Amino acid sequence: MTKRTILLASPRSFCAGVERAIDAVDLLLTDRPEPIYVRKQIVHNTHVVADLESKGAVFVDELDQVPDGATVVFSAHGVSPAVRDEAVRRGLDAIDATCPLVTKVHSEAKRYAGRGDTIVLIGHAGHEEVEGTMGEAPEQTVLVENVADVAALELPDPDRVSYLTQTTLAVDETAEVLGALRAKYPALRGPDSADICYATTNRQDALAAIATEADLVLVVGSANSSNSVRLAELARRHGTTAYLIDGPDDIEAEWLDQAAVIGLTAGASAPPVLVQSVIDTIALLGPVEVVEREVARETVRFHLPAAVKQA
Repeated sequence: MTKRTILLASPRSFCAGVERAIDAVDLLLTDRPEPIYVRKQIVHNTHVVADLESKGAVFVDELDQVPDGATVVFSAHGVSPAVRDEAVRRGLDAIDATCPLVTKVHSEAKRYAGRGDTIVLIGHAGHEEVEGTMGEAPEQTVLVENVADVAALELPDPDRVSYLTQTTLAVDETAEVLGALRAKYPALRGPDSADICYATTNRQDALAAIATEADLVLVVGSANSSNSVRLAELARRHGTTAYLIDGPDDIEAEWLDQAAVIGLTAGASAPPVLVQSVIDTIALLGPVEVVEREVARETVRFHLPAAVKQA
């Protein structure tokens, strides 16, 4: 039987912001007797949410589903000022698990709005991170998703325009949109450092390093995980068939029939254990050799929210 090679992209799986958010909920479940509510999914991964639910976390869509005075955790994607104000008004004990790199984007939005700029936010409509960021200055912020959206823009003062980006976008596609913005608005201003986060960039770079060598790419991550979806799209742009899977149960045997070399990665919200489960599942079909390709070493760590008792 022919041996398959699994090219394992590194970095992959959890990033520092995801670990911080999950740890916050875990510790609150341990330290507080009352139910712990979480607004939206703490991170976009079905396995993470199911695990925390099994421990007692209660996930809700909006704050009106949380009893007055209860503890509620804001997800890693961030929330708008309107949501924070509602929590205060309701007397909720709100724990902010927003990723610090998303908080950075919110701070930039407030700064740009304060100096009177129109803010062009590059991102995906409906994503929770985008909704939270736009909520900082809704009257001064416009959303664009692609070059066509840029072409259609009509802004009140072309000399007072700033841009921000969602943290989980495809780096190459965002550069194209940003190039169109700069061409249309030469006075465009932006952040001193990229808003697309280090983890998103590293995972895309790691996958790009193996995608063209693979016959097939598997990306572990949930369908609502922006950074996971971007990884599958990136592999396809490199000409390689790619599938986004929530876990090993999603793998179809026929995908692997002609795949001697399989690229494997995981989005920043996908648990590392799922990657090993995928490897084990592929190994059931025949011998495998796992070759890890590391393009960066991640040492970033974030402190837990101040309101969360450290273990």
